[in-house]
Amino acid sequence: MKLSEMRELLDRRGIQLTKSLGQNFLHDVHQLERIVALAELSPSDKVLEIGPGLGPLTQLLLAKAGEILAIEKDERLVEVLQERFASLSPPKFELLRADALQLLKHEPRDWHDWKLVANLPYSVASPILVELAAGLRAPKMIVVTLQIEVAQRLMAKTDADDYGILTLLVQLDFEPRGLFKIPAGCFFPAPDVDSACVRLVRREQPLLPENLRKPFVHLVKLSFSQRRKMMLKLLKQEWPKEKLDAAFAELNISSQERAEKLSLEQFVALTKILTRDS
Repeated sequence: MKLSEMRELLDRRGIQLTKSLGQNFLHDVHQLERIVALAELSPSDKVLEIGPGLGPLTQLLLAKAGEILAIEKDERLVEVLQERFASLSPPKFELLRADALQLLKHEPRDWHDWKLVANLPYSVASPILVELAAGLRAPKMIVVTLQIEVAQRLMAKTDADDYGILTLLVQLDFEPRGLFKIPAGCFFPAPDVDSACVRLVRREQPLLPENLRKPFVHLVKLSFSQRRKMMLKLLKQEWPKEKLDAAFAELNISSQERAEKLSLEQFVALTKILTRDS
């Protein structure tokens, strides 16, 4: 779908895009094709698309994958999508009108043999990823377009400026496998920031058993709750000093260390030690 076609369709229907819904539609065909290529789709693949908008990415996904489930919140755009893809029926194409974040929270579903391929609405991209990327039900691959600051946090390495809670909550289950930038001018309307597409691949072996996921999340959030403070002081709110001192010594972590200096593997190991015998 060319930019001229996008403008014409919106004008004809009198649709004013809503900034609060993060409605910035990617129209650049080259960038759309790069996203699809990054997802390495085959006719056996099932794809979840969140926020399809007017359907330019949907059209390319339908040509490559075997099954598409699209979730769109805006009723006006649902009508457009229904008309555009009226000839298709489940399981090839299914369209849900829903708030994707609320759907993921309140209607748990097993996505482990699906791929998420989407230009996510910027306003809810991070919580959607945290909700969808956790645990055994997570998709086998995630290829998503986000504002570049969020993309950099997803891909960050230990001690980088972007390294933090989002990094660790997603990388616990997913390995970052690539990023490319997308200029603002490739969208309509153009957002105030540049964007990037990232590829995340689910780990073959979980780093933690499922029963330790909540303690891990709690540990990470508490550790980064005051980024400039020493991690040990923050954790004393939850664990006895003696237990923390022993755990830090076992992992050879300085008592003066801040959270951004610890790797994912160290947070995993610390979770296991602090939950030992509890």
